[in-house]
Amino acid sequence: MAAGYLEILRARHAARLLVGTLVGRLPNATAAIAIVLFVRAEGGTYSLAGALAAVYGVANAVGQPLLGRLVDLHGQPRVQLPSAIVSALAMAVFAFAGTGTLPLAYAAVAAAGLFTPPLEGGLRALWPSVLRKEEQVHTAYAMDAVAQEVMFTVGPLLVTLCTALWSAQAALLVLNVIGVLGALSVVVSPPSRAWRSAPREAHWLGALRSPGLLALLGAFLFVGIALGSITVASVPYADDHGGDAVYGWLMAALGLGALLGGTVYGARQWAGEPGRRLTVLVALLAVCYLPLMLMPGAVAMVLLTVLSGVFLAPCIACAFVLVDRHAPRGTVTEAFSWLVTTFTVGASVGTGLTGPVVEAGGALWGFAVPGAAGGVSLLVLLATRRVLAASGQTAVVAASSENDPNRAVEPRFSTGDRA
Repeated sequence: MAAGYLEILRARHAARLLVGTLVGRLPNATAAIAIVLFVRAEGGTYSLAGALAAVYGVANAVGQPLLGRLVDLHGQPRVQLPSAIVSALAMAVFAFAGTGTLPLAYAAVAAAGLFTPPLEGGLRALWPSVLRKEEQVHTAYAMDAVAQEVMFTVGPLLVTLCTALWSAQAALLVLNVIGVLGALSVVVSPPSRAWRSAPREAHWLGALRSPGLLALLGAFLFVGIALGSITVASVPYADDHGGDAVYGWLMAALGLGALLGGTVYGARQWAGEPGRRLTVLVALLAVCYLPLMLMPGAVAMVLLTVLSGVFLAPCIACAFVLVDRHAPRGTVTEAFSWLVTTFTVGASVGTGLTGPVVEAGGALWGFAVPGAAGGVSLLVLLATRRVLAASGQTAVVAASSENDPNRAVEPRFSTGDRA
C-alpha cells in the first residue's frame, strides 16, 4: 500500500490538494479542543465549554451540506475561499471577545462553524478528475482517511503547544490563519478551478433522497457522538492526572490509533460488500471504547486511547466507498458533506451531552457514553443492512421513479472491492 500511496502522491496536483485540504481543515479539526481549552482558561465551566463546542459543531453541520450544494452548483473557488475567510474572522471575534458576553460568544462560534468550507467533501469530489483510474481513486480514499488522522494526531498537540507557549487565545487565532492559507492553496490549483459537478436532477432533498446514504448517516451520527464524548470526558480525567499536557496526549493518542488502524486497513484489498464490512468495523470500534472506563494512570490511559481509535479510520474509509456508491448524480460534494455534517452533529451532541454527565457523575460516566453510542451505531447498521447492500443508483432510481421513470443513471466507478 505504501507503493500505492506514493503512486498517488506522484500524480500531478495530488500532493498539493491533499496537504492543502488537511491544512485548511485544521481549524475545524481542532475547534472542539481549542474552544474547550479557551473557555477553561477564561474561567468557564465544563458545561459552558461543551455547549460552545456543541454550537460550533451544530452550525458546522448545517453549513457543510449547504456550502457543499453551492460548490456542486457554482464550483469550488467561489465558495471555499470566501467561507474560509468569514469563518476565521468569526473565530477571531470569539478569541478577542471571550466569554464575558455570552450572546456574542455563541454568535461568533456559530458563524465560525456555519462558514467552515467543505474542503473534505471537495477533495473527494476532485480525486476522480485527478487520478481517473478506479483503483487509484479507491486507494486515495484509504490514504485520505489515514492522512486526516495525522491531522487529528498533530492538531491537538499544536493546540496545546500554542496554549503553552502563548495562550489559548493565540491557539485559536494561529490555527485559523493557517486554515485560510490551506484553503487558498486548494482553490487556486488547476483541478479545483476546472472541476465542475455532473448535471443534477432538480430535487429539494438533493443527496438525501438516497435511502442508502440516509442509512449510513444514521449510523455515523452515533459514531460522532462517541468521538465527541471522549473529547469532553478526557478533560476532568486530565485535570486529575497532569493537566493540559495529558489532555493533549489523550487527544493525539486517539488520532494516532486511527492512523495506525487506517494504515493497516489500507494495506490490502478487501473482497465482499463494504456495507457488511462496515458493520464489523463499527462493532470492533464500539468494543474498543469500553476499556476507557477503567481510567488507569496517564501512560496506560494514553495506550487505551490509542486502542479506542484503531478502528475509526477504517470505518471512515469504508464509509467513503458507500457514499460514492449511494450519492445521486450531480450531488457528490453535497453527499460527502452530509457525511461530514452528520459526524459533526454527532460529535457536537456528544460534547454537549457529556458535559452535564461529567459534572453529575465524573469522568467514569463520561467514558461510558462512547461505548453506548458505538453500540447504537451498530444496531442502525444491522437494521439497514439490506439498504446499504443495494446498488446506490438503483435505490435512488427506485425512490424517484414515480416522478421520472425514464431518469438517466450517472456512470460511476464500481466500489465493491476496495475501501
